[in-house]
Amino acid sequence: VLIIFFKKAERKHMLPKVPVPPLKQTLDTYLKSVQHLVGEEQFKKTKAIVEKFGAPGGVGEVLQKKLSERRDKTSNWVYDYWLEDMYLNNRMPLPVNSSPVTVYPKQTFKDQKDALRFAARLIEGVVEYAALIDARALPVDVARGKQAGTALCMEQYYRVFSSYRYPGLKTDTLAVQTNAASAASQHVIVACKNQFFVLDVVTKGKKLIETEILSQLVKIMTMAENAAERLPPFGILTSDGRTEWAQARDALSKDQTNRDSLALIESCLCVVCLDEPGGLVPRDSNRALLMLHGCGREKNGANRWYDKSMQFVVGMDGACGVVFEHSANSEGDTRAVVVLNRTGSPSKMAEASSVRELAPPRRVLWKSNPHIEGLLAASGERLQWLVNNLDMDVFKFDVYGREYIKKQKTSPDAFIQLALQLAVYKRLDATYESASIRRFQRGRVDNIRSATLEALAFVTAMTDERATFSDEEKMKRFRDAINAQTNYTIAAITGMAIDNHLLGLHRIAKELNMETPEIFSDETYLGSNQFILTTSQVLTTVKMFCCYGPVTPNGYGACYNPQSDHIIFCVSSFWEKTATNSAVFVKVLNEGLLEIRDLHFKIFI
Repeated sequence: VLIIFFKKAERKHMLPKVPVPPLKQTLDTYLKSVQHLVGEEQFKKTKAIVEKFGAPGGVGEVLQKKLSERRDKTSNWVYDYWLEDMYLNNRMPLPVNSSPVTVYPKQTFKDQKDALRFAARLIEGVVEYAALIDARALPVDVARGKQAGTALCMEQYYRVFSSYRYPGLKTDTLAVQTNAASAASQHVIVACKNQFFVLDVVTKGKKLIETEILSQLVKIMTMAENAAERLPPFGILTSDGRTEWAQARDALSKDQTNRDSLALIESCLCVVCLDEPGGLVPRDSNRALLMLHGCGREKNGANRWYDKSMQFVVGMDGACGVVFEHSANSEGDTRAVVVLNRTGSPSKMAEASSVRELAPPRRVLWKSNPHIEGLLAASGERLQWLVNNLDMDVFKFDVYGREYIKKQKTSPDAFIQLALQLAVYKRLDATYESASIRRFQRGRVDNIRSATLEALAFVTAMTDERATFSDEEKMKRFRDAINAQTNYTIAAITGMAIDNHLLGLHRIAKELNMETPEIFSDETYLGSNQFILTTSQVLTTVKMFCCYGPVTPNGYGACYNPQSDHIIFCVSSFWEKTATNSAVFVKVLNEGLLEIRDLHFKIFI
């Protein structure tokens, strides 16, 4: 009966398919988006290439027709292309380079038992939330901001606990268990002191209550402290490059014990990481680092299993958060906030006498050999290099926030994007801002190209040392840039941005075994897809923030959360062989936000 009911409900709320934008529209927008980012001669060359590609009867029209046919035959023509291009084909390690994190306010635990009680409430929340997902009982999300009230695709929520990313030599595989298999996943994996344990959350058909989970966690902590049974830190292998991890997994899989252990981890609901104290000053930037990479092999870097879609981190020193495997969850599944945030208020503990006799948790066993030991050491060294290379600065701008920006009759997101463009102006380059396309079936994201010609005009005026531009002219350029950003945002969320479309045309050409069309090998196209500044807005109503690493060696990652009276920015970059510096970027960003505020003050007061 339930199956029939939900099929009817899904039919009633059927979302439209992602559209295929008109070819000419995409090509015109592409040229406009790159004209000011390349030299005059290069742009002339690019323009000729694009015009040839889009000419009547040309290659572009052939590919556009095939792409339209693909749309007719699939629920989402770009989904697989985007997933492979953005994530599965990427050979970089998941920590920092791919997996975003949510960092929670520092918890104050009285002692270790208090921290485990927090973890027990968390696990109980996971089980309850997973039951809602299995029953398809989550209320449908609706859009906020532009086109508010539009129903959004819920599919990514339904795979939040049932996804697993398998490493491959050339490309990874994202596996999603069926509903029946997901419902059968009745255990979580607990990582403690780089060891892994199976914690059954259902016994004899009955879910464990918080007190029972706490009892099991205490046993796990005791087992993990037994040095005689301690095994090598196999979790560190999952922090490695995807090809290296695929090779290591193949070596592990030669032994039946290891195959069984991998299967246990791959089929769990989630991983709960009980972290040792990080030993760092308890400030936001350091807690972000602890979530992003565990601070390396000597701290908690091996107390992870990065292939699993959800890892909840509970540090004994109060550093807590969530690590997301991004290919499964494009928005980091912000609903998972509820799972961890519910732990803030203690539940009514059951009487100790009512706790059932439970089978003890089971240690995940591994068989090693000299070759595998060498792989573990190499993975640890590479993770340590990544740890040493990441430069993170979490910055709270508290002069004003979302409410002030709204009073200027301006979109907070567009406003902040202009401030970011101002900060990076001295090397204005391609900028990536994620835009949700969940208004469509299986919709994930497309790119908002924020480095617009109008943004360049504005930041040029704001940084002119000769005082050529009046405040009125600066304000006009500000409004023009805001409108350009807003218009592109609307185009993106309604399926009319250019990046997914160009990717689709490129992939269709490959499938037809065509020689690569010149537009996709052109220097301008290749350069415009190297995003020096990667940004996203993650709005929350609780005191937390999200962060991630840059996507290019010489770039920045900038995640921001505009609250009513302040804005939290998480700026990341790399130290080695680059001119980037997160603290310098934050300093310039702060100055830019004040300058824009002062400009409004001069004009309107």
